[in-house]
Amino acid sequence: MDKIILTGGSKLSGKIDISGAKNAALPLMATTLLTNEKMFLENIPRLGDVGSMRELLEGVGVEIEDSIKSPRSLGLKCEKITNTEAPYDIVRKMRASILVLGPLIARSGRARVSLPGGCAIGNRPVDLHLNALMQMGAQIDLSRGYVEAKLTTGNRLHGSRINFPMVSVGATENIMLAASLADGETELSNVAREPEIVNLAECLIKMGAEIEGHGTDTIRIQGKDSLSGTTHSVIADRIEAGTFAIAACITGGKLELVGANFSDLRAVLDVLLASGARIEENSFGILVEGPNGNPDAVDIMTDPYPGFPTDLQAQVMAYMTRVDGASMITETIFENRFMHVPELNRMGANINVHNSTALIRGVKKLMGAPVMATDLRASVSLVLAGLAASGETTINRIYHLDRGYESLVSKLKSCGAIIDRVRV
Repeated sequence: MDKIILTGGSKLSGKIDISGAKNAALPLMATTLLTNEKMFLENIPRLGDVGSMRELLEGVGVEIEDSIKSPRSLGLKCEKITNTEAPYDIVRKMRASILVLGPLIARSGRARVSLPGGCAIGNRPVDLHLNALMQMGAQIDLSRGYVEAKLTTGNRLHGSRINFPMVSVGATENIMLAASLADGETELSNVAREPEIVNLAECLIKMGAEIEGHGTDTIRIQGKDSLSGTTHSVIADRIEAGTFAIAACITGGKLELVGANFSDLRAVLDVLLASGARIEENSFGILVEGPNGNPDAVDIMTDPYPGFPTDLQAQVMAYMTRVDGASMITETIFENRFMHVPELNRMGANINVHNSTALIRGVKKLMGAPVMATDLRASVSLVLAGLAASGETTINRIYHLDRGYESLVSKLKSCGAIIDRVRV
């Protein structure tokens, strides 16, 4: 098992290439189940979750090739689905595995998918996915930890008008995938509006799907008898970009985030600007320079896109430990997403949690300490805190980081961080 050892106090300076978005790559990989023609996906990040999705797809009949010309491209072809089961041993590694459920039912008429795992950051029920698929004609049974689904009549799902009781990125993606091969029109309301949703819709349209409204709260999909293969690129990872933007700010440094999309990060950048950072959009991406001295306190509430992303809550909390005054962060998406608080307090932070709100009182300095990561975003918040702390910080259980951050240590090291990954 590896751990990260870092010594804080260095101002980061330089350029960082932003990788493709994990949260866009995974649903895009699932599109290959909707066609018997070849898909080419570009800008694929090298991450643990991508590897898990690859293993899952290969298990149901997808042939996957790494591109010789580009190490970040994959060729995927599912001429025939040979197995409609997604087993526990793979699905337990990441929640996004549930995204194969809709495509498997849409193309094969049946699926058996283990209930998903992933980070333990709160209750993320799959009932939104299941209820929508039942409205489209699927019979769903839960048995021994598996979702068992099959069509009740005919050989295709049928279009339906589905109103999600709460906004869910995963449910929106799953039903978009399924509806693309359904019989008739599907209207989805109260859907997620994230850039990753738009990226998926654009890929499906290239494949021949008829979709409108992506990026708004209502999406209409006219199902097709079949879809074709295409070439599509994964968008830049806005969560990685936001994390490095915060890294620049918490160290008082200056980073150019190559490939980052300014508009996708507006809610995050507004917070950093309010804290005293200087931010500039240029032809390469975004230039972020941290404030002179301690940042100004900013109150934050997480919300579905275009609000402040829950996936950056832990990172900005680490940043707010350095403010003059006090900051309040309210988490509205996941009820257990404050598990990083005890570890930040071990480093000298002053954070008190009451229900879904954390009050962060700024401290003069953080102190390096041994800490333990609890989930993906909590892991990187401890890295950020360590970058700003006095002395040495050791972060254990960093396997979480490999699920969502590509080459984190080497990227930070190239910009002046004193950081190493070591084998225990």
